[in-house]
Order: sequence, then C-alpha cells, then structure tokens
Amino acid sequence: MGSNTVHLLVVDAHRGGHPTPMSSTKSVLRLAEQIDEHGRLSDRAAVKLVESVEEFTHIATSSGCEQIMAFATSAVRDATNCDEVLAEVARTTGVDVAVLSGHDEARLTSLAVRRWYGWSAGRILAFDIGGGSLEMSNGVDEEPDVALSLPLGAGRLTREWLPGDPPDRRRVAVLRDWLDAELKPAAKALADAGAPDLAVATSKTFRSLARLTGAAPSSAGPRTRRVLTSSGLRQLIAFISRMTQSDRAELEGVSSDRAGQLVAGALVAEAAMRALAVDTLEICPWALREGVILRRLDTELSDATESIGIEQVAGRSG
Repeated sequence: MGSNTVHLLVVDAHRGGHPTPMSSTKSVLRLAEQIDEHGRLSDRAAVKLVESVEEFTHIATSSGCEQIMAFATSAVRDATNCDEVLAEVARTTGVDVAVLSGHDEARLTSLAVRRWYGWSAGRILAFDIGGGSLEMSNGVDEEPDVALSLPLGAGRLTREWLPGDPPDRRRVAVLRDWLDAELKPAAKALADAGAPDLAVATSKTFRSLARLTGAAPSSAGPRTRRVLTSSGLRQLIAFISRMTQSDRAELEGVSSDRAGQLVAGALVAEAAMRALAVDTLEICPWALREGVILRRLDTELSDATESIGIEQVAGRSG
C-alpha cells in the first residue's frame, strides 16, 4: 500500500528459488493526497483502501496463493489515524497489514538489490524514490552498513513545491537548491561507509527516467541492462519541466497516474546522484516488494532449521 497505488503482486516463490511474478493488479488511490490538515487519512480514502484490500484478497485466494503478505509504506505510516484505519482493514478483510518504517524500506530494498546482483557486485549504493520518501543504502552485505529514509518522495515534493502545471521555473530552481542542502548529511553518512563498486536505482520513478533517456522498454525483459546517466537526466529535466502533466503522460514509459510527479522525481534523482558524485546508475528490476518476499522466505528457512536442531549463528566476521 503505497502513496499512489495499492498493488497486488502474485508470485511463485520458494526457498532458494527466483520469485517469479505471475500476475499484477493495481488500484490508484493516491492515499498521500487524501491526508487532511490534521494528518488523518480521509474517511473516503479509508473506505476505498478497505475495498481494494478486500478485492485483492479475493483475487489472491482465487489465484491459489498460499500466503498473503500485506504491508504499507509512507502514506499510511504518516497518517495520524493509521492504527484505526488498519484495524478496520483487518476487521473487514481478515488481512493484517504490517507498516514498514522508512529504515526497513531501505533495508529490504537493499536486500532485493543484493540478491539481484550477487556478491560479486561488491559494495552497492542503492536509491529508491517512492511517492512519499527517498530510501538510500550502502553496504557490502545483505544487511547494509547504512540505510536511510528521507521525506523526499516525488509525490510529496510535487504537492509541496510544484503545484503549477507546468511547474514554475523559479520554484524548480529553488527546489534544486533545497534538495542539495537536505541531502548533505545523508550523503556524508553514506559516503563515510565506503566508496561503492556499483550504484543502483530501483522503483517506477527511476525506471521511467531511464526509459525517457533511452533505456530499453519493459518489453525487453527484466534482465536487459538499463542505466540512467547524470547527463541524460539533466537534459531530460530541461525538457519535461516545461511540459504540462497531460503532455508528460503521453511520453513512452510514463503512466498517467505518475506523470504529475515526474519532474519532482527527476529532481530528487538528480540531487541524489549529485550529492553522492554518481554519474551512472544501474536500474534494478527488483525493489521493496521482492525484498519483503525474500525476507519472508529467509525467515521461514530459519524457523525450519531451528526446528530440526541446526544451530543458527548470526554475526559478522571482524
């Protein structure tokens, strides 16, 4: 349950295997836009959320899913009536929703990225731009050395900084400067952890930006290499920041529900790359959802080995 959409992903997954997507269903609720002045998720949004979970639970059950894992990110997490809304979801649908902290979002995304690229990738610096927050991590293991979450999501910044259509040029320039200042402490913490061998980006925002700068379309398959360069991104921002939302929605690789926040997302991506002196980002097809699935499978493996008496040793060699 994200800031823009509620997404059902049905996967064939087992321990030691590659989680294979079987079907995908989305409902565009724009929960982050339906938070009132008191920080509460509106009654209408809460009702729509319950209806979506109920519908998706039925789809999952009819698809033969053995387990349902439900989790929410920044939009639900930030709502002052979060507990109340999720209690109603559980009461009506029987689905318990886990609310992920920003730190856990960064950790689980890092896990997915590590599993995709493997140990040979060395130290990985990872970025993920959501609707409400920006997650960043740096590490050489499946548990990153540094995992950070900042309230710099594309949807959030669009609402707070770029309400015009097209965005006001002065506000774009001011937002650029503000992002540079906001990212300095986080960039230092990430850089202090060590120079990365590989810089990676996940999420729909980064995939759209890469596509608009010449990367292969999704039809080419998840294993096709895709990159986003800082020079390509700068040129893209100069282009899309002068366009209306409806015109951006006509661009290949841009969905209509995300066209409005594309400029803000591009500015966050540009600022993050600039703050960490990254020139090229590899686009990873796995992100938070895969991280959640992989962690669940890891937990089940741990439980199984404990039940037959295999000692679990946790730690890191010095």
